[in-house]
Amino acid sequence: AISRLNLFSTKNMPLSWLTVCKLVPATSFFLKKKDETFAYGYRGSLLSRLAVAALHMSNNELARKAIDVRRLEHRASMMPMESAAIIRGLLRVGNTTDALTLLNDELSLPLQGTPLDSHENKEKLKHRALSLASIASRHFFEGEPCMAVKSCDMLSAIGPMIRESGLTIDELAMPWTRIIKGATQCESGRRSGSVIPCMPEVELPCNLVYAVLKAMTTFPSDNNDRTYEALSNALVRRTVFVTGAVGMSGLPMADRGEAVFIGRSNVGKSSLVNMITNRKSLAFTSKTPGKTQQFNFFAINDKPGREKEIRYGDVLPGEKDHDSFYIVDLPGFGFAKVPDKVKQEWGDFMREYLMSRKTVRVVFHLVDARHGPIDEDMRIMREVGESLPKKASYVVVLTKADKNVKGASSKNQGRVARDVMENLRQTMKENGVGNAPVILTSSETKLGRDDVWRYLSLAAEL
Repeated sequence: AISRLNLFSTKNMPLSWLTVCKLVPATSFFLKKKDETFAYGYRGSLLSRLAVAALHMSNNELARKAIDVRRLEHRASMMPMESAAIIRGLLRVGNTTDALTLLNDELSLPLQGTPLDSHENKEKLKHRALSLASIASRHFFEGEPCMAVKSCDMLSAIGPMIRESGLTIDELAMPWTRIIKGATQCESGRRSGSVIPCMPEVELPCNLVYAVLKAMTTFPSDNNDRTYEALSNALVRRTVFVTGAVGMSGLPMADRGEAVFIGRSNVGKSSLVNMITNRKSLAFTSKTPGKTQQFNFFAINDKPGREKEIRYGDVLPGEKDHDSFYIVDLPGFGFAKVPDKVKQEWGDFMREYLMSRKTVRVVFHLVDARHGPIDEDMRIMREVGESLPKKASYVVVLTKADKNVKGASSKNQGRVARDVMENLRQTMKENGVGNAPVILTSSETKLGRDDVWRYLSLAAEL
């Protein structure tokens, strides 16, 4: 029996032997009190596999007996991977209540003061995270967003512990892509009205995928292309160029959040915007510095057919999606081949825009990671420090980090020199933005797209 149960299998627990045997004798045999030497001391493991097998056959009564006996008589020898397997089995039969009870009992958070990098705590954290991922994924796919979002919030809470424990990406193997696909499907149903939240006390984000993103950014990131392609496609479903403004009177209606990208010419603004939205030409990319010469507004997730209204003046029914926002690409300074008078007009426009535009939620200031801030960057920092309201976030984005390493790859995506970072921090402090976060990015290796999206979500959540 021990051999057929495959005691040390963590994923595939053989069930065929139980389907052949008569269930009642098997139940009596495993649940009957045994001495400590029975099955070489692995009776608790046998009971966990019996519980999983019973759940697979929808025999909930037997599963509950096996779980109770295991908990009462073998608590000291319970293994996290076995607890996680039982939780998955409970979820398969729709018993979320018992799954959560078992999660909080057998896969509870490490005791305060105990080292998170101990083997015991790492195993608990790992299988708690994977169990929560299973809960989130299953409920998203079943059209129950509230429990899924609660699970994502619980993942966000343990993310910092995961990082501190030293668990690696390969050890965790978090199924982020599957969770995102489930959230995308559930959000689509939510927009169409076929999915109705059943727990009004749970506050849902404007797009359910943002709950997954929030959890992802607390965990170690593998910057997986497949995962972020699914993420970008879920969060950026439609894009349309709305207008290029050269003054306040040319701005579109302030009816959604705005994420602003600014930086000197040739710093890689357009490439970064295209990277995070998973588009090849949302923002125009040119080798000629200063090609962007107006405040370009791109509507994300506007109502279908909006481009016809813009081009032809048609009036179409419908409304923008709840997670719609503007990406605003500001003109590049420094190397732009325009008269000084035009540059001054840009500066005056930017100052007035930042001070008076109430829907600006985040300003991304792009700085070249190879060289650090130059005079134009200092001027931008000073303007932002003086003009940007406190309700809006200011984020410094170091671009072209791949240029600082030889043979940049997925294993070595980019870096910034220590002296450049120290100079940047000092410059920020001198210009009144010393507490702003700094993100390292590369449009070539896709480094930093998770961190950029974390702040970009502020515009969508307005």
